[in-house]
Amino acid sequence: MKLFKIAVTASIIFTLLATGSCTKDFSEVNTNRNNTTNVTPDLLLSGIIKSTLDRQVNEAWGIGNIVVQYHSKIQFVNEDRYGWNERNDIWNTVYGNYRNLQNIFLIIKDDPTSPYYGVGLILKSWMFSMATDAYGDVPYSEAGKAKIGGVYQPAYDKQEDIYTGILADLKKANEVLATAKGDVFAGDILYGGGAGAMIKWRKLANSLQLRYLMRISKKKDVKAEMQAIISDPAKYPIFEGNADNAELEYLAAAPNQWPLYGNRVGSFDEFRVSKTLSDRMTALGDPRLKVFGRPTQASVAAGTPVILGSPNGLSDVDALAYNGGVQGVSRVGYTFACLVCNDNNQAAPQPDAARGMLMTYAELQFILAEARQKGWITTGDAATYYTNGIKANFAYWQAVVPAAYGLDITMPANYLTQPAVALTGTDNEKLAKIALQKWVSLYFNGLEGWFDWRRTNMPAVIPGPANLNNNKVPIRYIYPQSEQSLNTKQREAAVQRQGGDDMNTQMWLLK
Repeated sequence: MKLFKIAVTASIIFTLLATGSCTKDFSEVNTNRNNTTNVTPDLLLSGIIKSTLDRQVNEAWGIGNIVVQYHSKIQFVNEDRYGWNERNDIWNTVYGNYRNLQNIFLIIKDDPTSPYYGVGLILKSWMFSMATDAYGDVPYSEAGKAKIGGVYQPAYDKQEDIYTGILADLKKANEVLATAKGDVFAGDILYGGGAGAMIKWRKLANSLQLRYLMRISKKKDVKAEMQAIISDPAKYPIFEGNADNAELEYLAAAPNQWPLYGNRVGSFDEFRVSKTLSDRMTALGDPRLKVFGRPTQASVAAGTPVILGSPNGLSDVDALAYNGGVQGVSRVGYTFACLVCNDNNQAAPQPDAARGMLMTYAELQFILAEARQKGWITTGDAATYYTNGIKANFAYWQAVVPAAYGLDITMPANYLTQPAVALTGTDNEKLAKIALQKWVSLYFNGLEGWFDWRRTNMPAVIPGPANLNNNKVPIRYIYPQSEQSLNTKQREAAVQRQGGDDMNTQMWLLK
């Protein structure tokens, strides 16, 4: 009897609710008034820049600084031994942010007078350069067209075609930004926005053109294009000093601090200075080493502080035991440390000291030094470009490292004239010196040190004794395994065209 009454009562309540709801607007009832339904380009832009540069930092930390031997590992050493599995973060970051970039283009209706159009082309070019440089052939022309074109399995474009698109977009970006309405430009956390940022973004577009022309120079004659940029600074402005650097300055407050600041001390201390880095810079008497590493705790205790790295590619046992253990191997520089990664009697590091780098004036100068040394451009002098690059990198770290850290990184008076630095010798010897200083300048700049090393094989990168890749340095990432099921046909076509999907397969620009 009780169950019957409950059932009848429930039926009546349901009927009343249903009857009442007929007069309601379901779309109104189901609308979450706290959710944003429209977003402006400035909000999308700042998110794209922050997310991608955070990935630059983390990719440098996890692989970039290891593979070209700025850092080594003393625990969980698979990365250092080339025991790489799939690495999907660049893929996910590029394609995830490209959706937001496309939303910007849709909002502004691809209006070339909008500053967001030109800046969007630059960011698109940079993002896809990272993707193709890491993997080779990747989705490009059909990428991100699921929503606007119903393309859910995009074709993988040839790397050669991707670079053609990248360079064309950068050239177009420079052109449209020359007349863009910069006064309506906000959300620019790289250069500050407004009309004054237009020239900065144009300089970045043209400096990136020179980077990517150099990158494909083994495959194409790039002399005329490089010379055209260098010969006409009014039409093609490029970086003129460190003030033009494309870098993200982090904030002291979370969540916009240096991305590694929240790391556990154990995770941070798995990574140490590489012996390759400490040996090379010690031989040059280079005080920038004090930025990149700290004296070993054992040497500090003994009263004879010295920065000494650990060899790359050791086994777990050998890496942890090297030079008497962790006290005998230098930790990564204090400027890049996590909250609790301070040494004895040191205050916590500053959370906004280090920066997320996209491209610097120093890198550009080394590109021009190499191009001039090879006779690809006729403007300027190789030694001047080279010296400018070194001086700029010293000045950069002097400006970035907090004074509270007490690091004297002044360039020694004889630094530029010592035989190992002065741009003298044969062409190959000069190019090797340019490559070495460029390698130093690319420290903590994503995978750029690796990408440039693959092109020149300078300076030398020697696989460690316990490497798992038959004494070969990896030259690419394998495709994400999710592509095998989600985009099977297109991935297989790319693999057949490019070669086996492994980390030793030469992509187009390396063949």
